[in-house]
Amino acid sequence: MKNSRVRVRFAPSPTGPLHMGGVRTALYNYLFAKKHGGDFLLRIEDTDRSRFVQGAEKYIVDALGWCGISPDEGIGAEDKLTNGGKHHPYRQSERKDIYGPYVQTLIDSELAYLAFDTPNELSMVRERAMEAGNPNWQYNSITRTSMKNSLTLSKTDVEEKKKVGEPYVVRVKMPRNEEIKFHDEVRGWVSVNSMNVDDKVLLKSDGLPTYHLANVVDDRLMEITHVIRGEEWLPSAPLHVLLYDYFNWERPSFAHLPLLLRPDGNGKLSKRDGDKLGFPVFPLNWNNSETNETASGYKEAGFYAAGFVNMLAFLGWNPGTNQEVFSLDELISSFRLEKVSKAGARFDFDKARWFNQQHLRLRPKKDLLKEYLELLKKTSGHVPEKNWAKKSLDLFMDRAEFVKDIISESTYLFEDPKSYDNKVVEKKWNSDSPVFIKTLKSLFSQTNYTSESLENCFKKYLSSSSLSFGQVGPVLRLAVAGTTQGPSIFMVMELIGQESTERRIDSALMRLQ
Repeated sequence: MKNSRVRVRFAPSPTGPLHMGGVRTALYNYLFAKKHGGDFLLRIEDTDRSRFVQGAEKYIVDALGWCGISPDEGIGAEDKLTNGGKHHPYRQSERKDIYGPYVQTLIDSELAYLAFDTPNELSMVRERAMEAGNPNWQYNSITRTSMKNSLTLSKTDVEEKKKVGEPYVVRVKMPRNEEIKFHDEVRGWVSVNSMNVDDKVLLKSDGLPTYHLANVVDDRLMEITHVIRGEEWLPSAPLHVLLYDYFNWERPSFAHLPLLLRPDGNGKLSKRDGDKLGFPVFPLNWNNSETNETASGYKEAGFYAAGFVNMLAFLGWNPGTNQEVFSLDELISSFRLEKVSKAGARFDFDKARWFNQQHLRLRPKKDLLKEYLELLKKTSGHVPEKNWAKKSLDLFMDRAEFVKDIISESTYLFEDPKSYDNKVVEKKWNSDSPVFIKTLKSLFSQTNYTSESLENCFKKYLSSSSLSFGQVGPVLRLAVAGTTQGPSIFMVMELIGQESTERRIDSALMRLQ
């Protein structure tokens, strides 16, 4: 397996919208596969039907598609391959009949056993253990000897229970006091004593496998060479490693990724953190009509997929250079598992906006102009001439993080100021101000009203009158734009034209007396 074509998988459960941490896991799998010329699979692990949420699978496919990390095989790849690929089906609930023979192999080899303990009986055992001062009771190599299972019951009793249809689960038989070791591509060598791993359920009473069995069997059958997943699965890794050994299969390589942390670094990033601090934690908007659950997404907030993906890549990985802005192809070329950090990655929404700003500036001008015009029409009804729109874009690009910022920051291009910044008025507007802008209005009317001619006229006026920019510039901007913040006021004046500029100056003279 180690010398075969690289094959990785992302295997989420359809229990709700895909968290950005899950998207990062998919991204790292995708980058690794493409870096090595391999395959990226999407498999849906839906064996826990009690937590299944309608629409979650489609959300997963749509979210990955928006990010540009669509699968080569599996769910979402049906348009490329018949049934998604040769290893179909790719939903574990549709693979139910596959797992039985593997479970029986373990039972026949005395590496798994049947357990007839009811949920109520297990609860009572845990309660008694807690009363005795043992809150961490486990079904393991020590306690299983006193439980109701095929290791303690006679063969006759076991067959009778099966015959009458008494419910049972199949548990793995963990060895007693053995070191289970494996190499993690992110964390190095990991060693866990088997006494710290309980006899996990492999097959539930409804006949469906648990994640532990299904993911190992499916990874083997789907020829997965590298299992790259979140840190939360690290405690389960010793069991999965042991199952490979029990089946006499070659182990895949494992890599457990660091957690995404809250902005303050205290704990795992959650939807609640996003709601509290005002940022999305999901790639797309989510709306579950059955539960009335909603969540905001990065796409609808105005983020580019390229900026979102770039930001996610840096949450736990660093190329080892000063470069921060990457295209997807550049991420593929630079990605190495050895550069993934062991420590949790703290999320910073300001940095997320910064990444979007960088990708905004990298947008092809044609695409950016189209987005600007469409959003402008949608939000204000304005449909300016294209050459005018290009100049407007160039003028307001420097500070914008999103296309919507360009529109919100340039409202005075489309309408006269409704009010003036009171603090600026108190600080900058004085008895000389009306004289300054009346004179400038007259001087500007003698130019061709291009930004260059307006600026030259302004500078000559300052020089001839022995005035400073601070005395006149803020006053002019206040009259024309209603604020002293923004790009070149002379370019603004060119864009709005002479008539609008003079009307605004006249209005300011009347309103600011």
